[in-house]
Amino acid sequence: MIVVYTSPGCASCRKVKQWLKDHNLEYIEKNIFKTLLNDNEIRHLLIRSENGSDDIISKRSKVIQESRIDIDSMTTDQLIQFIKQNPSVLKRPIIISETNFQVGYDEEEIGIFIPAELRRIADNTCGQECPSYRMCASVRKEG
Repeated sequence: MIVVYTSPGCASCRKVKQWLKDHNLEYIEKNIFKTLLNDNEIRHLLIRSENGSDDIISKRSKVIQESRIDIDSMTTDQLIQFIKQNPSVLKRPIIISETNFQVGYDEEEIGIFIPAELRRIADNTCGQECPSYRMCASVRKEG
């Protein structure tokens, strides 16, 4: 299952949700301001991100700038508590599935969330005579 961490008013979040809908991919949306993220969930995001906190935390966020907090000097537990208390420091959207992880909306990269089997089928069997040819174009990177 795909989980998308969003916030209200986030244009990139809207793009991701629309892309997932357009590709008939089920997802769970978690508004970071309405859904309290638990310790394990935040830890999982940190573990899955390639560069740890650098990938998911905006060091330019108002909270970090005004309080002059050094994220890099925090222990993992301190960082988790800081994120729980200040969810606005998270970059958005964060998209995560069992096998993939992406921060932000990147039109070139988001295709990784289409299951590999569907990408393979679209690449190998979907021709112009296929009723789904136009939808598959985005999977084939023609769209």
